[in-house]
Amino acid sequence: MPDTNDKDKDKSYQPDEADYITLEFDDGMVVECEIMGVFDFEGKEYIALIPEDDSDDVYIYGYKEIGDDEFEMVDIEDDDEFEKVVEEFERITAE
Repeated sequence: MPDTNDKDKDKSYQPDEADYITLEFDDGMVVECEIMGVFDFEGKEYIALIPEDDSDDVYIYGYKEIGDDEFEMVDIEDDDEFEKVVEEFERITAE
């Protein structure tokens, strides 16, 4: 399983090949996450991550490509936007 920091991503991501990312939070907590996928909603891209912590949580962030094989994750600050993105994610995963 390849480890990457939160700015690297294999552009040849395949749903059957698990890619992982390590998140480091401000409080010092480090969580290894599987990249579930990137999806579009209302003209923006978002990334869904599954933490490897035996929880049922899914982390969703804004997603921006910043170059070949590099991306940036952005916190979704607006509560209304976050709720809509979560609803879209749930709709996509239910299909």
